[in-house]
Amino acid sequence: MNGLITVGYDGTPGSAAAARWASREAGLRGLRVELLLAWPWTAPHLLGTPDAVAESRRWLARQEAGLRARSPGVDVTAVHRSGPARDVLLAAAERSVVLALGSRGLGALHGYFVGAVGRDVLGRAACPVVLVRADEEASRPAREVVLGLDLDHCCDAALRFAFEAAALRAAPLRVVHAWRPPRGSGLVPAVTASLVRVAAAEAVQRFTGTLDPWREEYPGVEVVPSLLRGGAAGTLVEAADRPDRLVVGRRTRGTLPGPLLGPVTQAAVHHVRGPLAVVPCD
Repeated sequence: MNGLITVGYDGTPGSAAAARWASREAGLRGLRVELLLAWPWTAPHLLGTPDAVAESRRWLARQEAGLRARSPGVDVTAVHRSGPARDVLLAAAERSVVLALGSRGLGALHGYFVGAVGRDVLGRAACPVVLVRADEEASRPAREVVLGLDLDHCCDAALRFAFEAAALRAAPLRVVHAWRPPRGSGLVPAVTASLVRVAAAEAVQRFTGTLDPWREEYPGVEVVPSLLRGGAAGTLVEAADRPDRLVVGRRTRGTLPGPLLGPVTQAAVHHVRGPLAVVPCD
């Protein structure tokens, strides 16, 4: 068990759900789990109290003990580190296979509440980041894994992450790609239908060509192609109705400032219900 899943833990229900998710994932993948609490801790009921550090360590120890009891075959450790949460988490991502973060749901929007620290970590982490809602079920049968695929910016890391997740769960992998007819095709009604047919055929060909090598590498994974006409963000959110996991890629752009989250990833963060994996792509 050399690989590591790090959980950003802060005592909230969301971070506890992320810890439970991480222990299940570690059991499937033969990885270790590290509960990581950054200090100073921003929990409002502890901040400023004389025994805040001791209390935070007790909370961390209780969570560690609970995970050990829940998943006796998983190596679980807990770490209390000084420093701003963003810096501590980004440093942890450098040595982790996966970084798990918790969030409370957004009610009717069904998505995730992600503050400034979470956005920075999602946009800059060196490893895949998985968001887990506070109401995520502790144990449920695998449904399917959904991958949002952008044929114009294919991400091998996201493809591998999604295929591995499906293989480990013996779950089907639904690959969603949204396409649009060429711009201006609706201006000349006489040729619109022909242009749409050509564009659709080209999309199918590119879609199939992209997936075929991965099907060969993971022959046991049932792949469900989902080539849908429409905008990428809306189409993906509509297609991903509580999967076992939604996987999206995040492009890395060198030294450009600011979190590198595109519109599709942001839409997924705000509207998707199940665990969301954001995978950095070179």
